[in-house]
Amino acid sequence: MPTESSRPLGALVNQVYTWGMVRHMSALAAEPSAAPTTDPTPTRMRAAMGSFATGVTVVTGLDEAEPVGFACQSFASVSLTPPLVLFCADHRGRTWPRIRTSGRFAVNVLGEDQQDLCNRFGSSRGRRFEELDWESSPWRTPSLPDVLMRVHAEVVDVHVEGDHDVVIGRVLGLETPREGRPLLFYRGEFGVERPVAPAPYPWGFGDRWG
Repeated sequence: MPTESSRPLGALVNQVYTWGMVRHMSALAAEPSAAPTTDPTPTRMRAAMGSFATGVTVVTGLDEAEPVGFACQSFASVSLTPPLVLFCADHRGRTWPRIRTSGRFAVNVLGEDQQDLCNRFGSSRGRRFEELDWESSPWRTPSLPDVLMRVHAEVVDVHVEGDHDVVIGRVLGLETPREGRPLLFYRGEFGVERPVAPAPYPWGFGDRWG
């Protein structure tokens, strides 16, 4: 039987190469694979969702007699019968808990020419209701001036999902004060075809809506 030293040189080289490849493949299998670019990390999720243009609303309510509100993109109709809508509010927000205690809210849909209202309600530094000509609706919710639509509703359910509350509201009344083009938010700016202006930083980029 041939010894290691008596084997042909080519056979020894092949065996060493094979051992080396086995060890290399084993090491690769043991290492964690690099995260693919499709992983839904918070940063990628935020960037990807920026491709979806949305309208801009301001959700308002009364905390006792004091009006409160915040800018919100996450708003949708849920049902026609019964009439239901929803909006989403960040758990870390300070305004939504105050609205929740009253049990009622209004969703004010902004027009293209109402960037100033988004600036007011779109960040913690906004002026909100300061020197703003607002009115209390028949449903005891704050109505903002000259918006395209107002939805007045009462809270019927709240679902805790991830880092947000999904708020379901039963519609009590609808108002459409005027016609006009809506204010749209797309990739960090107002407008789609030709951006009108940048949104108030850091609104729309993970600011604490609510």
